[in-house]
Amino acid sequence: MGPGGSDGPRTGAEDGDILGTYLREQATEFLRSLRRHGESGAAGGPAAEAARTLRRAARRISGTLHTFRPLLDAEWSDELRPELAWLSGTLAQEHACADRLIRLTEALHRLTSAATGSTVPQQTAAPASASATTLALGAAKAAALLDRQLTLARTRAHSAALQSLGSPRFHAVADRVAVLASEVPLAAGGGALPKLAGEAESRLDEAVSALNHPGGRLPTPYNPDADAPWHHVRLLLRLHRYAQEVLPGPERAPARLTAAAHALNTHRDAAEAAAAAAHAARTPRIAPATAYALGVLHADQRHQVEAARNAFGTAWHRETVGTP
Repeated sequence: MGPGGSDGPRTGAEDGDILGTYLREQATEFLRSLRRHGESGAAGGPAAEAARTLRRAARRISGTLHTFRPLLDAEWSDELRPELAWLSGTLAQEHACADRLIRLTEALHRLTSAATGSTVPQQTAAPASASATTLALGAAKAAALLDRQLTLARTRAHSAALQSLGSPRFHAVADRVAVLASEVPLAAGGGALPKLAGEAESRLDEAVSALNHPGGRLPTPYNPDADAPWHHVRLLLRLHRYAQEVLPGPERAPARLTAAAHALNTHRDAAEAAAAAAHAARTPRIAPATAYALGVLHADQRHQVEAARNAFGTAWHRETVGTP
C-alpha cells in the first residue's frame, strides 16, 4: 500500500517524498539540538543531552545518505556523509570516557565485594583469601589510576568537541544540514526505497552469518582481535534500523532488533573497557596488587564481551519478534 493508503507499488517520486521527509525531520532535529547546545552552555546536563541528540541526528542522516545513496545527488551525499560521521565520532568521545569510567568503577566494586564476601571450602580457603586480599588492596589504587587516565581523556575529548563545534569545518557541515532541512537533493530514478533497504538488510545478514557460530558464540572469547567483526555487525545493524525508520509502516523498531542492538552496544562498551583496563595495567611502576586488580578487571570485562555475544545470538535468532 502506497502513501495515503493507495494500493500498488510506490512511484519514484513517492519514494523521494518519503526519503525527503525523513531527512528533513532529522536535519531539523540536528539544528534544534545545536541551538539547545548553544543556549545551555559548554557543560552540564542540558549541554550533554543536546550533544547526544545532535549525535543521534547526525548518525541518522549519515546512515540514510549511505543506504539510499542511489536516490540522492551522489556528489552532495558523498561530501556530507563523512563530515557527519566525523562530527558524531568527535562528540561521542567525551560521553564514552565518562561511561567507561563508571562501568569500570562499578565492576571493580562488584568484583571486590564478591571476593571478600565469598565462602570457600577449607582446603582452598588460604589461596582464595590471599587473592581476595590482593584484589582488595589493589582495587582502590586501580580505581584511582583509571579515574586519572579516563578523566584526562574525557577532558581532552571535551576540549576537542568544543574546538570542533567552533571550527569552520563544523560550520560548513551545519550550513549544509540547514539547507537539507528545507531541500533534499534527490537524483532522478536511482532505485526504490524497499529494494535499497533490503540490500542493507542483506549486508547485515551476511555479516552475521560470517561470524560462523550459532547463537553468536565464538570459541576464543579472550581474543580482542575477534571483536572487529562484531563491531562491523553493530554498524550494519544500525544502518538497517535507520533504513527501517525511513520506510513507512507501524513497526519501525521490532523488539528483536532493539535487543540485538543493545547487546552489540554492550559488547562494544565491554571491549573498550577491557582495553582501558589493559592500558592502565601497562602503566610503569604500578604496584603488583594494582596490576593484579586491573588484570582481574580486564578478565571480567572480556567475560562481559562473551556474554554480550551470547545475548546477541539469543536476540538475533529469536523466532517470534517481540517475544520477551
